[in-house]
Amino acid sequence: MFQRILVANRGEIALRILRACREMGIETVAVCSEADRGADYLKLANESICIGPAQASNSYLLIKNIISAAEIGNVQAIHPGYGFLSENEHFAEVCRSCKIEFIGPSVDAMSKLGDKISAKEIARAANVAGVPGSDGLIASEEEALAIAAKIGYPILIKATAGGGGKGMRVARNDISLKTGLKQAAMEAEKAFNNAGVYLEKYVENPRHVEVQIIADQHGEVVHLWERDCSSQRKHQKLIEESPAPNLPQAVREAICEAAVRLIKSANYTNAGTVEFIVDKDHNFYFIEVNARIQVEHPVTEMVTGLDLIQQQIRVAAGEHLPWKQSEIPCRGCSMEVRINAEDPDNDFRGSPGRITKLRIPGGNGVRWDSHVHEGYVVGPYYDSMIGKLIVHKPTRLEAIACLKRCLDEFVIEGIKTTIPLLKRILSEAAFVDGGMHTTFIEQNMLAKK
Repeated sequence: MFQRILVANRGEIALRILRACREMGIETVAVCSEADRGADYLKLANESICIGPAQASNSYLLIKNIISAAEIGNVQAIHPGYGFLSENEHFAEVCRSCKIEFIGPSVDAMSKLGDKISAKEIARAANVAGVPGSDGLIASEEEALAIAAKIGYPILIKATAGGGGKGMRVARNDISLKTGLKQAAMEAEKAFNNAGVYLEKYVENPRHVEVQIIADQHGEVVHLWERDCSSQRKHQKLIEESPAPNLPQAVREAICEAAVRLIKSANYTNAGTVEFIVDKDHNFYFIEVNARIQVEHPVTEMVTGLDLIQQQIRVAAGEHLPWKQSEIPCRGCSMEVRINAEDPDNDFRGSPGRITKLRIPGGNGVRWDSHVHEGYVVGPYYDSMIGKLIVHKPTRLEAIACLKRCLDEFVIEGIKTTIPLLKRILSEAAFVDGGMHTTFIEQNMLAKK
């Protein structure tokens, strides 16, 4: 087992990793930018090292500075968390070339699954259905028009290196397909330095269901059940839950088994998430693999009782998975809401500033994962999420009632947050009935005040 780990991230996920390491008796080195210097969560680390100015490109995304901090801190491994460099295969390669273990998948698996075209090929080889579409990257408008004529509109244009909705457009006719190809390629080039795009049949009003997996270095792979992440705005998740509501048991088992087959086919190790869309007839289609821990991993932890961060560390150290598939439970219902420093009634404009008052809800089955506190200054430099409120109850209706009570109890003053919108979603009939799809909130709720 590692004696000392560097945490190459910040905020909530950095705190989550620091806590897991402390429970395991592992020393930690935390990195920070100048903007985060002096943050309370850094006190949980054995050592903290400043790696650059506030801008992420000059600190949390600067590989040479993180490696220097790791060498100064004399660590055996680096945990990247999520975001930043967590899915950067070059970073993983540099870590290992410096004899520092990267707590994540192999470079080869990251490379194959990080490219959506390659990932679709792996899925086909594992007999996991993908959405009908192009076999590879689109080389010309003529090719795109021919594919659209074959599979029919609407068509989804997607960046092969994309994520978070960037480099993605929906085309409903030839004209919008031509325009969308150019726009998606330009956006992808700017965001990912890769202008490659491909086409998929656009599934109207789909659900987003993802399967949490973990694999050790000895060929063992298990799933930790599924999460439903259909409550979204512009492809950004707002509410996650497990188990997925109104999903027939046979479909649930099939989608989890498909995820395991795909991960085995990719020779993948460590934690990851296999993402699917599900249509109104419960047909499911593979879309991508997130080769890292997810923001919503606490939902899975609550229903299984397992610590995913600690298990990531154990797998990276070469340990065998401690349980068989049949031994992994899924008890009750867990839900997570992401609380962001944004104004949902003003086009989700960011709301940086000082938190002048903070009262956090509690009670049975309530968990709050956050690094913020009263007096904390939310800066403009990073993601707007300031915390995750998670509940776990015997039934879904009880979980909804608990979340609503907690959000009513929550007090955050000095900044705007997404709490008012979350309250509206939890009271929406479609959500209560388990009938949400990925565009429901934008189509039906954002005009409501």
